[in-house]
Amino acid sequence: MASILIPLAQGCEELEAVTLIDLLRRAEIEVTTASLDAGPITASRGVVLIADTTLDEALQHDYDMVVLPGGLPGADHLDNDPRIADLLKKMADSGKFTAAICAAPKVLANIGLLDGRSATSYPGVLDKMEISGMNYRNAAVVQDGKIITSRGPGTALDFALHLIEQLCDKTTRDQVEASLVRP
Repeated sequence: MASILIPLAQGCEELEAVTLIDLLRRAEIEVTTASLDAGPITASRGVVLIADTTLDEALQHDYDMVVLPGGLPGADHLDNDPRIADLLKKMADSGKFTAAICAAPKVLANIGLLDGRSATSYPGVLDKMEISGMNYRNAAVVQDGKIITSRGPGTALDFALHLIEQLCDKTTRDQVEASLVRP
């Protein structure tokens, strides 16, 4: 069974976080949510989330993918946490997936993972940064090798379904999508 770590920071975008957790678990992917600090996470719109564990505990395990929800100031907290930077570098060096949505792709950019790659983000995030050789795209989901980025809350379903297809297969993605009764 595939495994994913979703770090949750204070001020994360709850629609993205919950959509990712829900859909990935529907695909029977092992999802671990980890808070950067102890205690509940108050998301950007005031929704309180309880992580499965702390980041320090989660870092004792291996994952097939790390997915960063966006939102502000959540993405800033992820960007400022050296444990997240170290984890993302380790994942990339191991040939494993890293993924980020909304404002969180800037975390990937700031450690050099988007240099020379195609990516997307919430408008005004990556497209305003000076990233060496990056090809900014306005698509809902952009994959370049093992790095997957997405635009924002409105693309969270597409993003989660894309992640399912990458870690499982198209049949599993199609089954999860059909159960959502999406037009």
